[in-house]
Amino acid sequence: MPATGLAALRRAARDSVAGLPRAFWWLWTSTLVNRLGAFVATFMALYLTLDRGYSASYAGLVAALHGLGGVISSLGAGVMTDRLGRRPTLLIAQTSTALSVALLGFMRDPVAIAAVAFLVGMASNASRPAVQAMMADIVRPEDRVRAFSLNYWAINLGFAVSSMGAGFVAEVSYLAGFLVEAAMTLVCAVVVFVKLPESRPERTAAQKAAEPETGLGTVLRDGRFMGVVGLSFLIALIFQQGSVGLPVAMGEAGFTPADYGMAIAVNGVLIVALQIPVTRFIEHRDPQQLLIVSSLVAGYGFGLTAFAGSVGVFALTVCVWTLAEIVNAPTQTGLVVRLSPVHGRGRYQGMYTLSWSVAGLVAPLMSGFMIDRLGAEWLWGGCAVIGTVAAAGYWVLMRGLPAEDESANESKAEATANGAGATANQAEATANGAEAAPNDSGTQGSESGSPRSAALKDASVTP
Repeated sequence: MPATGLAALRRAARDSVAGLPRAFWWLWTSTLVNRLGAFVATFMALYLTLDRGYSASYAGLVAALHGLGGVISSLGAGVMTDRLGRRPTLLIAQTSTALSVALLGFMRDPVAIAAVAFLVGMASNASRPAVQAMMADIVRPEDRVRAFSLNYWAINLGFAVSSMGAGFVAEVSYLAGFLVEAAMTLVCAVVVFVKLPESRPERTAAQKAAEPETGLGTVLRDGRFMGVVGLSFLIALIFQQGSVGLPVAMGEAGFTPADYGMAIAVNGVLIVALQIPVTRFIEHRDPQQLLIVSSLVAGYGFGLTAFAGSVGVFALTVCVWTLAEIVNAPTQTGLVVRLSPVHGRGRYQGMYTLSWSVAGLVAPLMSGFMIDRLGAEWLWGGCAVIGTVAAAGYWVLMRGLPAEDESANESKAEATANGAGATANQAEATANGAEAAPNDSGTQGSESGSPRSAALKDASVTP
C-alpha cells in the first residue's frame, strides 16, 4: 500500500478514537474483557444436551428462563442506576454475574440448573443500563454516536473471539468455561472499581425543587420515548431472526450447521471491519433518515432470504442486513440518550433494554410458529413488513424532534459533563498526586446503540 494510503488509514484511525475521555476507554476495556469471556451463552445448549444428557426441550426452557431473568432485571437495574449510581450498579451486577456463572457450572439437579440460569440472566443483564448511562454522562454529546459505535464494535469483536474460543474450552472441560467466564467478569468488576469514578450527576437543591423525581411512571407517560421503545422492539424482532429463524430455516432447507456458521460469520466480520468507518460516515447525518433507511434495509435484507438457495446467497443477505445493523445500533442509542432526562437516564435506559430483552423471548416463538405453520417464506416476508412499519414509525415520531435539543438538552448535558468531570478529576488527583485528570466528561458540550448491546447482540447484549 502506498505511503499516502497508510497515512490516510492512520489518520482515520486516530480521528476515530481522538477526543474521547480516559474513563470511556476504561469502560470500553471492561466491555471488551467481558465479551471475550462470554463462553457460557455460546455452549450452554451443547452443555445441557451433550454433556448433561438433557433434552432439547429442557435446554430451550433453560434458555427461556435466562432470557426472562434479563427481562425482569432491566427495569430494576435502571432504577438502581439512578438511585445508587452507575458504578455501584456495575459492581453489583458484575460480581453477581461472576458468582452465579461459577455456581451454574457446579449445578447437577435440573431444577437447580434452571433456577441458577435465571439468576445468571438477571445479573448479566443488570449492567446494561448502567453502562449506557455512564457513557452518556462522560462523553460529549457530539461524540456519543462514535463512542457507542466503538463500544458496539468491542462487543462484537469480543463475541467473535469468545465464540471461537468456546469450542476449544468445551473440548477441555465445560466447567472450565464457566470458571473462565466468571474470572473474566470479576476482572471487569476490578477495572470498574479501580479505574472508574462515579459519573451520576448530583441534583442541586434548586433542581430538586424545579424538577420532579423521575420514576418509572414518568418514563411510561413519555409518549415519544415509549414510541421509540416500541420501534426498538420491532427492530430487535428482525435482528433476532439471524440467530433464531435463520438456522432453523437453513436446516429445513437441507443445509448443515457448518453452512449456517459460514453464512452468519459474515455478520461478525463485517461489523468488526466496517463499524468504525461507517460510523465516521454517518456520525453527523440526520438520525431520522438513518433510522428510516436502516429499518427498511433490515426488513428487506431478511426478506431477501426467501429467495436464497445457496450458502453464498444466504451470506449475501446477511451482508445486507448487517449494514443496517451497523447504522441502526449507534443511531438508535443516540436517540434514546437525547430523549432521556439527565437525572433519569438509568430508568430510561432500563426501559430501552427491556425492549430488546422482550424481543429475545418473542422472536423464537415468532419464528417457530411461522416456519412450522406457514413456511419460512412467510417469516422473511413478515420481517419486511415489520421493517416497513418501523420505518414509518420513525418518520412519524421524529418529525417534531429538534435537531439536537440545543436549548434544554445541551444545558443539561453541560451540567452533567461538568459534574462527571469534577468527579473524575478528583479520582485522578487522588491516584496520581499532582497529575491532572483528563477531560473525562468533555465539558464542551447526544447513544447510539442497542443493548445488544448490546449489545447488543447485545447489542444484546444488546440484542
